[in-house]
Amino acid sequence: MFEKGTRGNTLHGILLIALFSFAAFYIAEIPFVKKLSFSPLIVGIILGMLYANSLRNKLPETWVPGIKFCTKQILRAGIVLYGFRLTLTQVVEVGLPAIVIDSVIVVGTIFLGIWFGRVLKMDKDTSLMTATGSAICGAAAVLGAEPVVKCESHKTAIAVSTVVIFGTISMFLYPIMYRIGMLDGLSNMEVAIYTGSTLHEVAHVAGAGNAMDPTDTLGIAGTATITKMIRVMMLAPVLVVMGLALSSRGGKYGSKGKITVPWFAFGFIGVICVNSLLQYLFAVDSVKDIPLNGAIEYIDTFMLTMAMTALGTDTSIDKFKKAGAKPFVLALMLYVWLVVGGYLLVKYFVPALL
Repeated sequence: MFEKGTRGNTLHGILLIALFSFAAFYIAEIPFVKKLSFSPLIVGIILGMLYANSLRNKLPETWVPGIKFCTKQILRAGIVLYGFRLTLTQVVEVGLPAIVIDSVIVVGTIFLGIWFGRVLKMDKDTSLMTATGSAICGAAAVLGAEPVVKCESHKTAIAVSTVVIFGTISMFLYPIMYRIGMLDGLSNMEVAIYTGSTLHEVAHVAGAGNAMDPTDTLGIAGTATITKMIRVMMLAPVLVVMGLALSSRGGKYGSKGKITVPWFAFGFIGVICVNSLLQYLFAVDSVKDIPLNGAIEYIDTFMLTMAMTALGTDTSIDKFKKAGAKPFVLALMLYVWLVVGGYLLVKYFVPALL
């Protein structure tokens, strides 16, 4: 890829994606886009898809390896650095109720996604990617699963699209439900756990939490975010189990009996442990108070935006048409499970765990 003679063309492909990513960061700061809580990652994949359906055919084929580099190596490095957003202290702060509910939601959503996918006679990779995004942390989870599932880029983009659509709906729906009294059956802590354990993206949780509790005087916004972060931590063990399960199939997943281990998942866990140690050494209350944490998070977001943008450049309308409506039907079914099933789980199980 970076051999002498091809290095320049590869770098051109990477630079192209980097320029799109800079544009995504700028667009994400526009007030209207910011109100929708569209992160640079989401804006990036939209820009990539717009490019794929307009000027993509004019891209020199020699630049493609650079784009592939963004969807593989940069993606995995970004997932590892994502661990700097989390610490083990966050788990302790919320405790057992959030851990149990998050675990049930993650496992239940993945298994339901696989089962619903079979009922709908869907492509296995698409159903698994869609379920993973709904179960854990939206686009970041889909990106994390992509190297393990080894699916085509357009399937990854479709899974991300379903997360964006239903996650955005939830971000507006949950505050409305809270204001009109539909969540009166839950305590403030239970509302927070419900929000953090069922919304798709971290940005969606932050948006909904702040809408319900702008100053965090009720503890909803903060607890919801921490609950969501615990769910994010589950990405690593899920990817390891997924790699073990898929390796038994052979084919593109590897030889039967040969385990495909997503080593970047262990890097993700290792970074969380390092970050926890740094929090202790610097004696700070928040992960954001750790020196250089803000800079690392910015770099990580840019790397993930590059990965999302690169995936988008390989996603044309024709591929969406080929996939049909089934991925969105599956995402809707999982969405109903998250909204209704999540509410019932929190209402009847959290009091017993407190």
